[in-house]
Amino acid sequence: MTANAATVTAPVTAPGVRTGGPREDGPDILEHVMGWVLVVVVAMLVTRLGML
Repeated sequence: MTANAATVTAPVTAPGVRTGGPREDGPDILEHVMGWVLVVVVAMLVTRLGML
């Protein structure tokens, strides 16, 4: 291994550039409630179809 190969750094991005990840300013409570609604719907489906 050469000395140059050990000093590889990540590319520098401009401040404020979005990478497409999750947003921190979203409606957290709505997301939480919709997640629980999905859990309840899947549980009802599983029990109604007799998979339990």
